[in-house]
Amino acid sequence: MRSYILAALVLATPFCAGSVALAQERTPSAASAEVYIISPKDGATVHNPVLVQFGLRGMGVAPAGMKFDNTGHHHLLIDTDPPSDLSTPLPATDKIVHFGKGQTETTLNLAPGKHTLQLLFADANHIPHSPPVISQKITITVKQ
Repeated sequence: MRSYILAALVLATPFCAGSVALAQERTPSAASAEVYIISPKDGATVHNPVLVQFGLRGMGVAPAGMKFDNTGHHHLLIDTDPPSDLSTPLPATDKIVHFGKGQTETTLNLAPGKHTLQLLFADANHIPHSPPVISQKITITVKQ
């Protein structure tokens, strides 16, 4: 009887952020696609709040959940590397910030010191395109 109750609880439990995501088919990226950070520039010394502007060539921006060819939305990687498995939806964390409404800039409040920033473009389901559209990683220094 206990195993049936446990099985029912497991089946009734909704998917949560800590659950293991299953690999999905990746959306192709445009051959000429490029994502980049317009500002700040690599090596810049900045003060809070830090304005980060996103650039994109060869594809278009669409909100999460909206599936159109050659579109996606931005994810900003802060002080982290891209996930090793790009076939699953990107997690939303303090290090991987989603811009699912189609935003092309943000302001950040970062602790004083050196930080890295990198953009990763993903499809309607937050899964990076194939091949991935990812910017160069930049390093900035935040002064108090």
